[in-house]
Amino acid sequence: MRIALVALALSGMTAARGLAQTPIHLSADTLASLSQPARVPFLKRPVVWRTAIPVVFVGLGYLSRNENVLDEMKEVVHEETHEHFPHFHTSLDNYSRHAPVWAAYGLYALGMHGQRGVVPFTAIYGLSHALSSGVVSGLKHVGGTRRPDDPADFSSFPSAHTAEAFMTATLLYEQFGHTRPWLAAGGYTVAAATGAMRMLNNRHWITDVVAGASIGFLSAETVWRLYPAAARLLPGHLEEKLLLMPTYVPGGAVGFTLAVKPQERPAYSKRR
Repeated sequence: MRIALVALALSGMTAARGLAQTPIHLSADTLASLSQPARVPFLKRPVVWRTAIPVVFVGLGYLSRNENVLDEMKEVVHEETHEHFPHFHTSLDNYSRHAPVWAAYGLYALGMHGQRGVVPFTAIYGLSHALSSGVVSGLKHVGGTRRPDDPADFSSFPSAHTAEAFMTATLLYEQFGHTRPWLAAGGYTVAAATGAMRMLNNRHWITDVVAGASIGFLSAETVWRLYPAAARLLPGHLEEKLLLMPTYVPGGAVGFTLAVKPQERPAYSKRR
């Protein structure tokens, strides 16, 4: 019995050694497939859903202008909201929409480092604000949706306050939220509260708020993703020549001024 087991073990070792010494031949197609990363199906790519869902929300909000099931839904939400909060009024939403970007600059002042420097972040914020405001203004012009508190005002769709809030919250997330998730959660909580206050103040329908949030998110994401490619088109070392300074305007307005340092001219020695 022992002799049989020893013989079996020796045969197994010999077979394993033979397999290890046997060369393995792979075709060129197999090698090419192994070297290439696995392709993710189009509908499973995160960027597709991050773009498609907000666009759908904006489209549904636009369709709710007419008499349909979406219009009935927003009317029901409006009635339920003001049945439970009939005397709600606040002006906090005028300031909370800017809170996430104020938080971002506050973190810069505390010495925290984000994904990009303060000058690129400021440029991205300005471009995102311009894109979001342009889209909101255009949709307000073509949408013609009456406000719930003023039937004579047809500028309800979409909510500019909510768009600004979600735009700044998205920039806060992209700048600091990847390493500090609590900041991202705080920024989006403030943005959602801003949209809720717009409804509780009887200034917007729920479809206006959802569409505004979608526009703000898409505007910030678009500029954030495209900025590196656009920055490469600028003259070299331009960032080193930019200076960001806080400014105060009479009347209580506070803002920022972006100055460009002029190019130094070489000094020429006088010939005698």
